[in-house]
Amino acid sequence: MTEFTVLAEGLKFPEGPIALADGSVLVVEIARGTLSRVRDGHVEVVAELGGGPNGAAIGPDGAVYVCNNGGFQWIERNGLLFPGEEPENYGGGRIEKVDLATGRTEILYTNCQGQPLRGPNDLVFDRHGGFWFTDHGKTRPRERDRTGVFYAKADGSFIREVIFPMEGPNGIGLSPTEDELYVAETPTGRVWAFSIAEPGVLKKDGGDRPDGGRLLPGRPGYYLFDSLAVDGRGNVCVATIIDGGITILSPRGDAPGFVPLPDIVTTNICFGGPGLGTAFVTLSSTGRLVSLPWPERGLKLNFQAG
Repeated sequence: MTEFTVLAEGLKFPEGPIALADGSVLVVEIARGTLSRVRDGHVEVVAELGGGPNGAAIGPDGAVYVCNNGGFQWIERNGLLFPGEEPENYGGGRIEKVDLATGRTEILYTNCQGQPLRGPNDLVFDRHGGFWFTDHGKTRPRERDRTGVFYAKADGSFIREVIFPMEGPNGIGLSPTEDELYVAETPTGRVWAFSIAEPGVLKKDGGDRPDGGRLLPGRPGYYLFDSLAVDGRGNVCVATIIDGGITILSPRGDAPGFVPLPDIVTTNICFGGPGLGTAFVTLSSTGRLVSLPWPERGLKLNFQAG
C-alpha cells in the first residue's frame, strides 16, 4: 500500500482540499456542513455553511468559493460514512463565497436562468477569474437529476450552462495551457476533455461526443470517479471510488496509472507544499486527510498563493 501521512482524523466526510501557503489545508466537511482548516493536526471551523459544502477553490479576491450540493442522507456502516439520497430538509444547491478572515458567507448563485442548481459539486477558476463548475444532481428512490457543467463569474453577475447532459459530472479541471477542460463522470468512470474556444465557450467540433467531448483512455475494471487535479505534465489525477485511490490519466494517450489508498471512497486530491510536490488527498468514508509525495509536481492553480 502507498505510504502516506495522516494530517487529520475524525473529519465528517472531508472533500475539497485547498493547500495554503502557510502549510495549513482547507477542507469541507460535507456531513458537518462546514469549511474547516487543518493545521498541525488540529481542525478548526472557518465557516458554518449547512447543506452539503463540496468542492472549493480560492478565487481572484482571495475568498474561498464553495459548491454546496444541498446535503445528503447519511449512511453509517461498519464505522464508515457514506452519502445517500436527497435529504428530507433539502433546500436546493448553491454557489457560496466565504471570507477566510471573518467566516462571512455570501450566496452567489442558486439557479441558472431559472433552472435551479441541484447539487453543485466541484469548480475550477480560469486565469480570467471566471470559474467552471459541475452539478452532480441529487438522487431519489426512483429517479435522478440530469445535470451538466456551468461557467460563472466570481462577482455573481453571470452564469451559463455550457454542457448538458452529462452522467453525474463531478471533478473538473483545466489543462496547463487552459485550452482544454476536463470533466469526470462518477457513474460511468469516464473523464472527458473539451476544447475551449474562449472563457465559458467550448469548441464543439470533433471528439467522441456530439458536443465535441473527447474520452480520455481509462483503465480496466469497475470503479467510480470523483474529483480531480491536474499535475504539471498535464496528467489528470482522479480520485477513485470502489478500489480506492488516485487514477492517473494522460490526455496524450499514455498508459493510465493508479496509486492505491486505504479508503474505498477516496474523493479528492490537490497539490501543495514546496514545489507543489505533495498531494493532499481526502479519504472520506474513514474521515481522514492525508498527504503523500507525488512523482510529478502539481499544476499551480490560478490564484493559489505560494
